[in-house]
Amino acid sequence: MSAPTATAPVFDITAPVPAGTTILEASAGTGKTWAIAALVARVVAEGTSLDQILVVTFGRAATQELRERVRERLIRSELYLRQLIDGHEPARRIDRLEKTLSGDASGTRFDVAELRVRHHRLRDALGAFDDATIATIHQFCHSVLRSLGVAGDTDPGTTLVEDLSDLLAEVVDDLYLARYARLDAVPFSHKTAREIATKVVGDPAARIGPADAEPGSVEAERVAFAEEVRSELAYRKRRLGVLSYDDLLADLAAALEDPRSPTRARLRERWSVVLVDEFQDTDPVQWQVFERAFHGHGTLVLIGDPKQAIYAFRGGDINTYLRARQVADHQQTLAVNRRSDAPLVAALSAGLGGMTLGDPAVEVHPVTAAQHESRLSGLPNAQPWRLRVASRAMLDTDPDRLARVDKARPILAKDCATDIARVLSSAATFDGRPVAPGDIAVLCHTGKQLRHVRDALQAAGIPAVLAADDSVLRSPAAKWWLMLLEAMEMPNRSRRVRTAALTPFIGESITALDQRGEVLTDDVAAQLRRWAELFALRGIPA
Repeated sequence: MSAPTATAPVFDITAPVPAGTTILEASAGTGKTWAIAALVARVVAEGTSLDQILVVTFGRAATQELRERVRERLIRSELYLRQLIDGHEPARRIDRLEKTLSGDASGTRFDVAELRVRHHRLRDALGAFDDATIATIHQFCHSVLRSLGVAGDTDPGTTLVEDLSDLLAEVVDDLYLARYARLDAVPFSHKTAREIATKVVGDPAARIGPADAEPGSVEAERVAFAEEVRSELAYRKRRLGVLSYDDLLADLAAALEDPRSPTRARLRERWSVVLVDEFQDTDPVQWQVFERAFHGHGTLVLIGDPKQAIYAFRGGDINTYLRARQVADHQQTLAVNRRSDAPLVAALSAGLGGMTLGDPAVEVHPVTAAQHESRLSGLPNAQPWRLRVASRAMLDTDPDRLARVDKARPILAKDCATDIARVLSSAATFDGRPVAPGDIAVLCHTGKQLRHVRDALQAAGIPAVLAADDSVLRSPAAKWWLMLLEAMEMPNRSRRVRTAALTPFIGESITALDQRGEVLTDDVAAQLRRWAELFALRGIPA
């Protein structure tokens, strides 16, 4: 276990951008995206062309948001310098980055010639912005492997697939039957076999263990099954010519393994400044890629919140973050919360400050707030952070017994709704306006708990909308699509045709089916045949 570390120096956009590898530790609301966009604008203005900058984050939605924020920052910076060149001081307040773009460390404004050079660089970057490499890590790996040609070890004819769940289910079924179909007693259930397979395939860098399991034991059989799943899945992927995202990472890490690898030289020549967002979610193989390709060469900035690494999102783990921090040349922190008010930040710091999460080296360090006063006023209870305790008496439970979950949840949901109603019926204001239902969010662990709270709020006359991420496959639209596709597959089956006729795609009614009978069925069947032909030629969008 690592020892706790002292608070790192605070990141300052006005200070020189450090060379080498920098760990930039963030906390919630401390302006991580602002820092990334500001760093891009600064290094561009100081002479690094946009095509030499690589920005990597996790998830397509995050990539799109980051791309928009970087572009907005470049536009704002270009406009600011253009105004200075034209002799106009902006009416708005300029931020720390703009002060750095237009003057030196002492605050002296650059001459017009230097401002023009910096302005031209930013303008050129905006003109070529579509070529900026702001991508997910998998998009980055895929583009690199495709560009390597014979230098890479990936067959250019392979197909990248996002979901291998069907192939994995097939492998599990085949192996489970082959190993245990003739046994009177199986060592574990088929459900357990699927769970084992999902775990070992979902984290391909993890070691399968225990390595010293007693031969013939259930543990040894689970290990053997897990290893066979990995081996068989790899064989079938090669046979089918498909690659998963994890395969992309492993292939690129392998191509970078040799210190004299031409792939290393090519990547370093291609990108001199690399920014990795959400670094706490990086797994060991992903860190191998960045370390082998860029550590010790150019500028590598790893931005993340290690306190989130304990959740192991996207396969990330705290040990990977700590290994990167150990080899980094610099450690800095984003220490100003720009989202929450000072009283709330202070209360959370008092409750959580000094706590270690997952490792003694991951400590909750204090942060300050840019918003010094509370924008909330007039609350029935003025405390910015409260912990409410549900007593056994409140839950109508005997003192020596625990409350039943199915009995407790509706009571807790009603209490939550009552507390919210108390706030809404008070004179509470936020930033000078009355607090409205849309200002309030309720977070729960499961969708079922959310539904309890929503029902309690609606019973109290408070509008509430669920924002849970339900599966689209369980939605009414998914059922309609299934009905339509089944009818397109077999338009000669009248039952399928009539079922599809009742979907919103065609929009017929039960009454119309009853009155027009076979005539309507034939008309719909003809329409479905045309759709099926169009689908075969040009796909569902057509």
